[in-house]
Amino acid sequence: MIGDKIILYRKRKGLTQEELADLLEVSRQTVTKWESGSVLPNLDYIMGLSVIFGITIDNLVKDNDCAKQEIESKISNYNWIDFMLKAKKATYAKKEGKTVSSRPNSHDYQYQENEYLYIDTFVGSEFFGGEECVYKDNIPLYVMNYYGKVLDEAFSGDFLKEALLLVDRISPFRGPALYTNGNYTYHCSYDGDYEFFNGKEEIYYNNIKVYECLFHGRSVK
Repeated sequence: MIGDKIILYRKRKGLTQEELADLLEVSRQTVTKWESGSVLPNLDYIMGLSVIFGITIDNLVKDNDCAKQEIESKISNYNWIDFMLKAKKATYAKKEGKTVSSRPNSHDYQYQENEYLYIDTFVGSEFFGGEECVYKDNIPLYVMNYYGKVLDEAFSGDFLKEALLLVDRISPFRGPALYTNGNYTYHCSYDGDYEFFNGKEEIYYNNIKVYECLFHGRSVK
């Protein structure tokens, strides 16, 4: 997790929490929360941390190979995760799979393959909230709730969809840890795994935050 990496690189630089906090112009308590994992740094602070530590943003935010192998081993017997990734990439993010509204003025997407069914439904646009579910033989296996808002007219829905198409097996929730295209930057951070998780995604345009979304969910039985 990113908190462990902040501790590792801070100590390698010989910095105390107070010294790191002064460099970033935050409180020592904020650094403590980052390192404990109770709060995740936003993109601006991730950029600042990478500069101070002399590492790339990827090194700071992405899991190492050992962690990836552990997660892969954990989910190897869960075929529905692979199905969910395929469904996510075939519906909202691809601008396909829209179906009849299940509620007044809702936006609904569905994808089905053999015994598996994926449903994504949300209401709103500029201010929105929704839910994703995966079913096997009509029995729910997974649920994720999400809600967010557009903060500036520079927001691009097409750029968000580009990022969401990059969802992967290690973090099968929203988009990648970091994705950049032109003046747009997407950032997603989370805590936990598919069994129980929460996280946040943000989009910046020329270093101005234009969108944010919070999400949480878990496998169910």
